[in-house]
Amino acid sequence: MHHFILAQLNAFAVPWAPLIALVAVLAVILLISLIAHGLLHRVLLPLLRRMAEKSSRQWPKSLIDNKLFSRFALLMQGVFLQIQLELFLSGLEPAYSALMILSEVWIMVFGLLMFFSLLDIFLELSEKSAMASQMPLRGIFQSLKLIAALLVALMIISVLIGKSPLVLLTGLGAMTAVLMLVFKDPILGLVAGIQLSANNMLKLGDWLDMPKYGADGSVVDIALTTVKVRNWDNTITTIPTYALISDSFKNWRAMSESGGRRIKRSINIDTTSIHFLSEDEVARLKRAQLLTPYLESKMQEVSAYNAGLDTSTPLNGRRMTNIGTFRAWLEAWLRAHPHTHKGMTLMVRQLAPGADGLPLEIYVFTNTTVWLEYERIQSDIFDHIFAVLPEFGLRVHQTPTGNDLRNLRIQSAE
Repeated sequence: MHHFILAQLNAFAVPWAPLIALVAVLAVILLISLIAHGLLHRVLLPLLRRMAEKSSRQWPKSLIDNKLFSRFALLMQGVFLQIQLELFLSGLEPAYSALMILSEVWIMVFGLLMFFSLLDIFLELSEKSAMASQMPLRGIFQSLKLIAALLVALMIISVLIGKSPLVLLTGLGAMTAVLMLVFKDPILGLVAGIQLSANNMLKLGDWLDMPKYGADGSVVDIALTTVKVRNWDNTITTIPTYALISDSFKNWRAMSESGGRRIKRSINIDTTSIHFLSEDEVARLKRAQLLTPYLESKMQEVSAYNAGLDTSTPLNGRRMTNIGTFRAWLEAWLRAHPHTHKGMTLMVRQLAPGADGLPLEIYVFTNTTVWLEYERIQSDIFDHIFAVLPEFGLRVHQTPTGNDLRNLRIQSAE
């Protein structure tokens, strides 16, 4: 085309014929490119968008939302530009070489953006996959994007300077220390993401507890350099990904998957309220259905042990205590409770006594891990325990308050 236009201009003796011929060819290339752009972006892409919106599946909408088709169209415009250059400007330097370099850079940039779109589409479609949720895909994909961007940047520089990419890679070898420093966080994040995934240490939705960073909540994002945790007060804590490898943290996932959550809480018994049970107290406690088997078995055991001993003094033989009977009743009551997990550890035990009395620890698991239900069950259990203590003649230890001292002063004055 250039030779044809130039020949026609020379035939009419038009001044500046070579320049005018070049401008005419460039105008034709530009016009054709604009027509192709209009057809792709004003006709084809809107048609694909309407078809995706009518589809009941997620993946067509994901293709449109992540701009895969629009970036592919722009990439094809670069390829089409190269075809036009070969047809219309081949051998015409330096315009041919400059525009060819421009088209190559254009193709590499939009090829990279297409790769980004494909990764984003895969990540979006895999959000509902149970297998994908086991891995920190966002961090892995960000690593792939970073590597791809570096490679494309090297290729673009090599095209612009007219050198092989291997020459640039050889030169970059001497800058390894600088690159390691600049990309320290991405490199550490990549390694940490691989370790987290390989060892199944963390995944989206896990309950993470990391006091050092003030994190106590659900993991909402695992990226290349950061992990985001939505705390229970709806604040967001950002933790460096590599910190999850270098520092310790608590993952409550195993608790959630087990189906039971532990209650481990003590009540402090006033030791002055502990005593041997009298016959009247035993008779009254026998009315408790959960205690009847225990009392009958224990009374037979004690009677057999005390046979032939002088039981007129409590120093001889054995006797039942109100604290021991209360422990037996409480354990039986917890086993019969509809919201305790029957397949996990359940016990009521004494801890070492101290200035605050005798700690009686309840160690049991609920049959749910839902936080609100767990707290309700725990509160209901201890509500009942505090209310039933007087039936065994026991008191809860409580440090004297100002009101207690005031009443004591009033009684002393009377």
